[in-house]
Amino acid sequence: MSHETAGDARPAKPHIAITYCTQCNWLLRSAWMAQELLSTFGAELGAVTLVPATGGAFAITYDGVEIWERKRDGGFPDVKALKGRVRDRLDPGRDLGHLDTKPVDRRSGDPG
Repeated sequence: MSHETAGDARPAKPHIAITYCTQCNWLLRSAWMAQELLSTFGAELGAVTLVPATGGAFAITYDGVEIWERKRDGGFPDVKALKGRVRDRLDPGRDLGHLDTKPVDRRSGDPG
């Protein structure tokens, strides 16, 4: 999706929307996820919006494209998975630091 604004050659920054169920009391979880995304990608994002819904809804979109849906994806994303999906669209070559490291096998001390 192009991020250019009308009459402006600079690309517009992407918009992330987190739709959450108010009946399920998922506001705090959604706000925390928004905070995590803004802490990591704040300068590159145009907005992170919380969208109240009902009926068990929980979905995250990136410029209108669904990147996470609770029922389809088997629950809520952990922060590593969520940041990875945003990074893959925003800047695929970007290193997420400790989130991109492979776990160490505690028995052998070897990564992965």
